[in-house]
Amino acid sequence: MDYDILSEEMIKLVKIMEKLRGEDGCPWDKKQNYYSLKSYILEEAYEVVEALENKDIKHLKEELGDLLLQVIFESQIAKEQKDFDLIDVIKNINKKLIKRHPHVFTDLEINDAAEVKKTWNKIKEEEKEQKLNIIDNYDKGQPSLNQAYEIQKKAREVGFDWDKSISVIEKLEEELAEIKEAVKNDDKEEIKNEIGDIIFSAVNLSRFYNINPELAVFSTISKFQKRFKLMEKKAEKNNEIFSELSLEEMEKYWDKSKLEIREE
Repeated sequence: MDYDILSEEMIKLVKIMEKLRGEDGCPWDKKQNYYSLKSYILEEAYEVVEALENKDIKHLKEELGDLLLQVIFESQIAKEQKDFDLIDVIKNINKKLIKRHPHVFTDLEINDAAEVKKTWNKIKEEEKEQKLNIIDNYDKGQPSLNQAYEIQKKAREVGFDWDKSISVIEKLEEELAEIKEAVKNDDKEEIKNEIGDIIFSAVNLSRFYNINPELAVFSTISKFQKRFKLMEKKAEKNNEIFSELSLEEMEKYWDKSKLEIREE
């Protein structure tokens, strides 16, 4: 890597953002604050994940740039507010990486990835300013599926967990029976509660197999989109208007699309 070019391009990016936020800059950019950018940060992060899911390296390069822009944007706002600046952000992550990798930057010997993770978590806990209740000690800024995953991991740390995956499956079946009853009674509040319980149990099952539930759902969404688009193309090829087809006709196209786009 040419570090001179890296430095030059990073400085250029910071100056572009300063100009966009400046007196003669962009009205939209000047209007933004810390909190108005939250949805854009999430959107860009998910688009990075989408590029990875699709193994689209060209797209990944573009989306990483968009995500980096959000870091620059928030840091510029912080600089204007006199809270911190980009240099502080970089210094902080440099310090954190060095501190949390003592096996790389000191003489500490660690033999495998599991031990690395254990050391990382131990140092992370020591860095916290106050001791939190174990069930509260997770990042609440994550999507709900990831929060459920993290909470369950925290409960497992103190032994509050199912002993085998079949028990989780039985719990999932129990929740399915309960939602059937709620639907039968047309109890909307209970239906909402049971849907939450089903999702939480499904996350628990994914945790048993070390599968990130957010990525699992993301993969399913991507697969559904591909199959749906193929359905539309097949209908168009047969000179049919997809939206005017009956459900039975749509299902026939769906079955054909599933055969062409199998489980990924």
